[in-house]
Amino acid sequence: MNASRTALGMVMILSAQNAFAQDAAEDAEQAAEEGDAIVVTGFRASLESAVNEKKTNDQIIESVKAEDIGKLPDSSIGESIARLPGITSQRLNGRANVIAIRGFGPDFSQTLLNGREQTSTGDNRAVEFDQYPSEVVNQVVIYKSPAASVVGQGLVGTIDIRTIRPLEAGKQIIAFGARGSYADLGKLNAGSRDLGYRVNGTFVDQFADDTVGVALAASYVDEPYQLQEFNAWGYAGAGNAASPSVIGGSKSFVTSTRLKRLGLSGTFQVQATDNITLTADGFYSNFDDDQSKRGIELPLGFGAFGTTTAIETVEDGFATSGTFGNVRGVVRNDIFQRKADLYSLGFNAEYKGDDGWSAFADFGFSRTDRNELSIESYAGTGFNGDDTGNGASATIDFVSGPTGTIFDPSLDYSDPTAIFLTDPLGWGGGTEPQAGYYNNRIINDELKQYRIGVSKEFEGFLSAIRFGWNYTDRDKRLTPDESLVRLSGNATTLPIPAGELLRSTDLTYLGLGPIVSYDARNLIANGTLVLEPNTSNDIPAKAFRIREDLMTLYLQADMEQEFSGGVLTGNFGVQAVNTSQKASGLSFIGDATVGTPVSGGDDYWDILPSANLSLRFDSDFIVRLAASRQVQRPRLDDLRAALEYNVSNVSITLPGGGTENVRVIQGNGGNPNLRPYRANAVDLNIEKYFGNSAGVVSLQLFYKDIKNYIDDSSRLFDFSGFPLPAGEAPESIIGVLNTKVNTGGGSLYGAELAATLPFDIFTGALDGFGITGGIGYTKTKVRDAQGNVDQIPGYSKWVANATAYFEKWGFN
Repeated sequence: MNASRTALGMVMILSAQNAFAQDAAEDAEQAAEEGDAIVVTGFRASLESAVNEKKTNDQIIESVKAEDIGKLPDSSIGESIARLPGITSQRLNGRANVIAIRGFGPDFSQTLLNGREQTSTGDNRAVEFDQYPSEVVNQVVIYKSPAASVVGQGLVGTIDIRTIRPLEAGKQIIAFGARGSYADLGKLNAGSRDLGYRVNGTFVDQFADDTVGVALAASYVDEPYQLQEFNAWGYAGAGNAASPSVIGGSKSFVTSTRLKRLGLSGTFQVQATDNITLTADGFYSNFDDDQSKRGIELPLGFGAFGTTTAIETVEDGFATSGTFGNVRGVVRNDIFQRKADLYSLGFNAEYKGDDGWSAFADFGFSRTDRNELSIESYAGTGFNGDDTGNGASATIDFVSGPTGTIFDPSLDYSDPTAIFLTDPLGWGGGTEPQAGYYNNRIINDELKQYRIGVSKEFEGFLSAIRFGWNYTDRDKRLTPDESLVRLSGNATTLPIPAGELLRSTDLTYLGLGPIVSYDARNLIANGTLVLEPNTSNDIPAKAFRIREDLMTLYLQADMEQEFSGGVLTGNFGVQAVNTSQKASGLSFIGDATVGTPVSGGDDYWDILPSANLSLRFDSDFIVRLAASRQVQRPRLDDLRAALEYNVSNVSITLPGGGTENVRVIQGNGGNPNLRPYRANAVDLNIEKYFGNSAGVVSLQLFYKDIKNYIDDSSRLFDFSGFPLPAGEAPESIIGVLNTKVNTGGGSLYGAELAATLPFDIFTGALDGFGITGGIGYTKTKVRDAQGNVDQIPGYSKWVANATAYFEKWGFN
């Protein structure tokens, strides 16, 4: 796979802050000459702020803060987070889409915005970070160990995205920025772009003797992403001289993406009295991801659809050249559109008394509306639904190597007189061609959060007591809308209308040359392609509505005790979390097209103790120990109530020998009674700080004893009240359901080594140079539903990242 998108060096940061970077550099030089303190700005300041945040926090954390307000350098906040030790991102179309902490995917962590839980644009809980422009974010803190006063925590970590608070900023800030980008693969698909831009602006100010503050930020992105892809279906053969491995098929595309995203953020603060501060904040993101995917699918070495294989050369059991015959390719002109709107509002009232008492009330609202549309459109030389071999087939020579396969076909796939709208491989499964597929997924996700907290500060070992209540109400729905794509007039083949033909798409990088191109949306709009709703019952069975109500009570004690050579700080506490989960959907028996409403749910408590201790030595060594009970609620689609079932004959072995056929109800679906992942966790950190806390080296060791895991399995299920087919009744109303179940536990453990090192701590000659990054190792072992030892799917054993920098004299 070859993806490329080059950001131009013309990062035109038009900053109208109180001081420009050049002025700051000149002031710093003058300050140095006069013996005053030098103020560090830019990326170095961001790192120093993050190191200081790590040092002073009693929890085990990582953080990133804007270099200057509105100037985090990445296209989304996900890019910035992925530079932190032990953190990686999964990239989608060139963007950091979701975040993995300690090698574990997004289903094992939680994301907050200003301390409040957020809805997601995906099907589940995981927040997709390309929704959040970096320019409207002030700071991100990743909690790797929990505390009782932080609600909405995940199993491997919690990500808290924070926007600026104007009264805390304490100064006027006006900043504007513009950046250009160029996709160096060019305009791969007709109508795509190779130039893009980003603009952003930030305004922060205080009024009325600094008792009223306003912060506004906006970001707009219009950028292209271009991708050339090689994708093999797999490889046929045993991989030896007698039966060499040969490419089984190819499904390769060129993809052109245009991302348009508007991000808005605003905060209004009022210090009503010396003791009371009121804060209202909001965030809005409009996300429009439009892709054109054009390519060709080729059935090859697997011998499907009558393809023949003649191998010419073999190296180390791998076919490196040969010829495929009777190949019937499928020319694809696909569309993928993803549109999402994310709204987040919050209000906070905080009281800080002179007697050590403090209290706050907080309300949060988050909503996401998403439409994700995928259109597949097929073309070829003829319709082959009846296996009669209509249309010309191709002879394709191939050369395979370490970087993929290059083809040389006998057909010209760009010739509109030879390539037609049709079903070239009979995927429709009958005499009526399926010329494509239409799949629209509609997501609505809404969350309300209410929180009250009270704290009291003390002198002595016990420095503070905090207690509070939190209530979260979440309602998420998924509605599928799927159709078969047919040809108008019940035709088996149709020519592509001449007026809809676009510039051909070049697959020369695979040796396939150009292919015919068009926009399937236009062919649907003009009636050439017709949508026929898919009436299969597995479509409405995908739909779900999940409702969750969580109430959390928490109590936390903060502590601080001096000792010879340092100080002991930390906190310990407990959360009591009540979860009420309800799911509703439809159940279907056999091939029935009308479903029966079904619902289910559960109600349970979790008691979650936690403790964080930090031994802070005067020599700038810190040893941290954290212990806690952690939970992570299941994926939302695993909680769905919908199921499909039927009654079938099952052969069983009798105790005395022989077999007997019995009628058994069997089905598959979700499990509204799933309990969360649960684990007991211990973390040990050893940290050494350098250069007035500008640098740090840390070793992190962690272990989680997983007490409750979620896996695929079969369980007994009571089908009482469900419709049964006419005819012979089942032996028992208790049947077998294939679903997600809670299983026994396992373990998760590992280590991380991280460092942020400004090189001036070694010698003044290297002032301005530095490096930051880390490497992590994680190992898992869990028992599945059958008691077998396995690894947690989707985790990364090794995680590493590094950033080297130079910043001085206003130059970065």
